[in-house]
Amino acid sequence: MTKKILLAGLFGLFFCIQAFSQTEEEQVEAVIKSLFDGMRSKNADQVAASFSKDALMQTVISKPEGTEVGSNAVADFVKRIATTPAETQLDERILDYQIKIDGEMAAAWTPYHFYVNGNFSHCGVNSFQLVKMASGWKIVYIIDTRRKESCEG
Repeated sequence: MTKKILLAGLFGLFFCIQAFSQTEEEQVEAVIKSLFDGMRSKNADQVAASFSKDALMQTVISKPEGTEVGSNAVADFVKRIATTPAETQLDERILDYQIKIDGEMAAAWTPYHFYVNGNFSHCGVNSFQLVKMASGWKIVYIIDTRRKESCEG
């Protein structure tokens, strides 16, 4: 009887530990969610904590004369979030997380819809590159697309 109780207790403990531990994919997703939660709450420290110190941000810009790539410093992005007026609501809604991991590197493909003050602004896809550092997963690169049409989902 004691063996059965001990075995049942160990079995229950194993499943409790499993329930509270995150997979690598869940950890990567949590970093991305934290970035956008920080953006919604205008918490610049939370936004900045999602990135590595040398992270890069870029946007694919489609123009009639051809496609360009625009760059943005993470520090500028964090400053824009921090100085967004209190009455302005920014809400990037991620529709799906497609995450691939190889050791200490992860890639995430996240289609999204973006809203300002509850009104649809644009849609597109974010492509994140993350690296697992001593402090956990950090975003080292983001490139996104932005469009106002063909926004299914």
